[in-house]
Amino acid sequence: MAIQLKFSNLPDSELCVAAIDYARNVSEPALFHHVMRSAVFAGAIGRQRKMKFDPEVLCVAAVLHDLGLTRLAAVQARFELEGADAAKEFLVKRGMSEGDIEIVWEAIALHTTAEIPSRRSPEVALCQMGVATDLFALPPNLMTAEQLDEVFEAYPWLGLDDVLPSTLVGFVQEKPQSGVVKRSRRCMRAPRA
Repeated sequence: MAIQLKFSNLPDSELCVAAIDYARNVSEPALFHHVMRSAVFAGAIGRQRKMKFDPEVLCVAAVLHDLGLTRLAAVQARFELEGADAAKEFLVKRGMSEGDIEIVWEAIALHTTAEIPSRRSPEVALCQMGVATDLFALPPNLMTAEQLDEVFEAYPWLGLDDVLPSTLVGFVQEKPQSGVVKRSRRCMRAPRA
């Protein structure tokens, strides 16, 4: 289950709790904290912009968006696609509707793409915005300093700056033919020994 925050809680449905537990069990701690912050930020952005979205679908998409960077990944394709497929498999077993599963799949598959998600469903757009917020910049007036401190107290950074590049470099070394090769060579550098 998610840590309860004063200002912004994730849905506590059976499916969201299961997705959070699943992400926690298969992810490195820094990666798990990243997906949790991404989910909190995604929901906060949606509420701030008064967007109509399904909180459960958004939570599940954001929490599961990096399954392709875990031990579940076969490293045969882009990590976004492998993560989307892993999430779909997990959600089918838990009885999520086919339509909601497709939204989650699309949100995860497109979470590293800036332009396309904004033209898709609110959940797809918000998932991408939540991830980008965690990695790059907080939108103006999204949270007070106290609220932001609460998020990072609940889900600390834990060296994500080192974990994410080293994970991507590991994928490149293991399966150079995977789609992560091009982006990782351009954007990521190997961690220093």
